[in-house]
Amino acid sequence: MAARRNRRRRRRNRGRFGVLYKLLSILLIFAAILVGCIIFFRVNTMVVTGNSRYTQEEILAAAGVEKGDNLFTLNKYQIADRILTQLPYVDDVAISRKLPDTLIFEVTESTGVAWVESGGSYWLLDDKCKLLEAGDAALVQGKPQVLGVEPVNPAVGNLLTVAPEQQDKLERLQAFFKAIRARVMTGSLKGFIDLSSGNEIRFGYGENLTVVFPLNGDFDTETYELKLTLETMDERGLPRTGTLDLNYDEREVHLLPDRWLPEGWSPLEAPAQSTQQPEASGGAETAGQTGSQETGGEAQGGTDAQPSHTPTVPEQAPETAE
Repeated sequence: MAARRNRRRRRRNRGRFGVLYKLLSILLIFAAILVGCIIFFRVNTMVVTGNSRYTQEEILAAAGVEKGDNLFTLNKYQIADRILTQLPYVDDVAISRKLPDTLIFEVTESTGVAWVESGGSYWLLDDKCKLLEAGDAALVQGKPQVLGVEPVNPAVGNLLTVAPEQQDKLERLQAFFKAIRARVMTGSLKGFIDLSSGNEIRFGYGENLTVVFPLNGDFDTETYELKLTLETMDERGLPRTGTLDLNYDEREVHLLPDRWLPEGWSPLEAPAQSTQQPEASGGAETAGQTGSQETGGEAQGGTDAQPSHTPTVPEQAPETAE
């Protein structure tokens, strides 16, 4: 009996030691892999893609990564934050590792779409209302001026900030830019984007047309309606002039013969003596690119859910713009 109990005890002990041995082996293997990664996988090659405004050297300098740094101990989020902070025209950067020794930076750059005035300077905005640059009239030439919001402590690289009572308007402006971009219509924004009214957003579209949207409406729907209306006008041979008012009940569209313009506003004049060519940039829109994008966008439309009816555009409207 005693011998049998001893055999059972030895078997139980061997079972316990077996589990411990397996667990210890797994930990040792994991530690060996970890040590190998730390010792052997070091940065030797860095690749930057998607950049045009900034050189690879500028982006890598902002990243602060050196050859010989360990691939696995680098904090990708801190690196991306440094790039976004130091280089305002970088909208996003994705960082990935390619073993055994390569770090890849995929850069998305911002484009200036509008501007605000503050402190005697012109501040260029992207479509997320990030302040890209401050300068003179040459910097913002051809871009619409945002009216009805006052910048507070503007700084390059930061989002536009306004007083608390104007925060709702700023959020609507961001939503407006997002919808316009989705419809590939950004290049046709001209002159002004006016948020002075409490219930409307009014903006120049093309050279001679003012468009009125409800300020608190669904901009995805409104931009779709605008595309349909412009196509209908073109089919009827109506010039894109006057005021196209979409801020009516039951989604009526009124084309008014007189063009609404902001009170006291006048187009920004280019500096007379400027002869320097603008810096080439993948983010900047050229006239040819804008035209091709606009045509393709209006022909194909967006991918969002779309209203089922076609807006009515009268040949003439007896009303006059306010």
